Amino acid sequence: MAKAASTADNEIFDLRLERSTGDLWPMLEALYGQHPGYGAFRDALLNALRVGWNARPADLRRLDLKRDLEPDWFQRPDMAGYVFYIDRFAGTLKGVLDKLDYLEDLGITYVHFMPCLKPRPGDSDGGYSVMDYRAINPAYGTMADFEEVSAALRARGISVCVDLVLNHTAKEHAWAQAAARGDAKYQDYYLMFDDPSLPRQYERSLVEVFPDNAPGNFTEYPHFGKWVWTTFNEHQWDLNWANPQVFLEITEVMLFLANRGVDVLRLDAVAFMWKRLGTRCQSEPEVHMLLQALRACCRIACPAVIHLEEAIVAPAEMLPYLGRGKHDGREGNLAYHNSLMVQFWGALATRDARMMSHVLGEHFPERLTNATYATYIRCHDDIGWAITDEDAAALHISGPAHRAYLSNFYEGSFPDAFAPGALFQVNRATGDKRISGSLASLAGLEKAEAEGDFPAAELAVQRILLGHALIAGFGGIPLIYMGDELATLNDYSYRDVPEHAHDSRWIHRPKMDWRRAQYRHSDEGAAGQVFRGIKDILARRKVTEALHGGHPVRIVDSGLAGVFAFVRQSPTGALLGLFNMTEHWQNLPEAMARVQGITQMDDALSDAPVIAHHGQIALPPYARVWLT
Repeated sequence: MAKAASTADNEIFDLRLERSTGDLWPMLEALYGQHPGYGAFRDALLNALRVGWNARPADLRRLDLKRDLEPDWFQRPDMAGYVFYIDRFAGTLKGVLDKLDYLEDLGITYVHFMPCLKPRPGDSDGGYSVMDYRAINPAYGTMADFEEVSAALRARGISVCVDLVLNHTAKEHAWAQAAARGDAKYQDYYLMFDDPSLPRQYERSLVEVFPDNAPGNFTEYPHFGKWVWTTFNEHQWDLNWANPQVFLEITEVMLFLANRGVDVLRLDAVAFMWKRLGTRCQSEPEVHMLLQALRACCRIACPAVIHLEEAIVAPAEMLPYLGRGKHDGREGNLAYHNSLMVQFWGALATRDARMMSHVLGEHFPERLTNATYATYIRCHDDIGWAITDEDAAALHISGPAHRAYLSNFYEGSFPDAFAPGALFQVNRATGDKRISGSLASLAGLEKAEAEGDFPAAELAVQRILLGHALIAGFGGIPLIYMGDELATLNDYSYRDVPEHAHDSRWIHRPKMDWRRAQYRHSDEGAAGQVFRGIKDILARRKVTEALHGGHPVRIVDSGLAGVFAFVRQSPTGALLGLFNMTEHWQNLPEAMARVQGITQMDDALSDAPVIAHHGQIALPPYARVWLT
């Protein structure tokens, strides 16, 4: 039962429960109303929410109130994220305390600790095979350390994001261990089958996520006589979200983490949560019902916390994670803008922004409700060329050929390629090849420096800064992946680490080069040039009100194949983003900018006027302009 609470505390809880009751109970009734234990589940969930609220520390309750009064806090232009593995950035959680000045120097207000909950020993899929949701990876520290670090970050105005894997647990999790011992209650927490007949039926429509090293979606365990659904890896057992007890358990975990100081829950692998025979078992309607209900639980018991829903899928499938139809404004607050990242790299390789303009203009709305994007150029994962045949056909090109070109270009096998990337998960049946590599290497810096080609190195730096100006200006929260601000190159030493050697993604997961960071303010070298450039971009973003994530963004035709353009409309006037995706000068008619509502002809990014010459705006190679 919940501990005793004051009258005021109870009133606040009841008011927030009333606010979200329409978002919560109809979803749960539809999902679990026919379950024989639904009544008891509903009572247990209400009690868990009250217990979580009563246990919430006073400073976090104050933050709840502040964010209730400022619900757009995560959409504001002062938000800027930094993503890192704790051990590779600072050694331990406590070590992060020594790096706070560095984060502040860059202008960071949001940090994402890459998987930090206790993983299984050995291969843990980069930490996403979790065996205890309520403990920190002992290599990083303890939950007490986490609370200390989150408090220190909060004192500096920096929010904390952690991963919560929703689709599966490690087979070493206590629930899974009980299931393996034959406990029927916990076997129902997972998707287990007595024989392979039903798994074989499911397999007919499922796709393989990791075909190279984890083919298939089911694993047989003869020692306890079951076939277990294992979408990602043998050691990751899929949870049975049709069981309301799983919802209750995960809700209690969410509230536990929220009360330790988590501001953003990155809900991992959400697309796979609900299974339906004859489908891909991805992004089924029940997934969105579950996610809306989970969001409502946080709004009731810890409203300072928002949800980032990780779904790296095509736009039509991704946008519902930010709310569509009956879920509009009620589901995720953040989702990764994977298409922006993919189209950026595509435009760089082709020197043509028309595909970028088509995809972003045709498939994404101008405005989101109570939500925004997490924008990025690189992350911990590979790049999958999520470009459909239909979108390619709209530009009269072949989808398979275009995707093959991009893979070959960024692998470095195309004649004019500037990028030494690494292949990941080559699908021999479809020809699809995904790419790993650090931002700086994919942008051409590694090859240029190896060849002593200083002009090429300068172009690579400009590509890096172009990308960061794009994600900072597009709207949402720009996320900087650790080391990208220092132009860190590919790390080939992963090949010498047995648990990493099979996974080329470790090529862009290096240890932080703190020696390199010492030169971040230097006038010489790529590290200083990139750090100072990104710092300036974030500083200018912070004071540019038009970049608030709640303002609409509209893709416009620049009239030039190599220039990507969008307009952001705000009460203070229009902002026209111009991005030259080529290494050549481009001349844009001044009239184009005037038609979009640009009056002052000032660049908010450089904080300088833009002078047109003979009615033309001259854009240097890889120029980026936020024109007002």
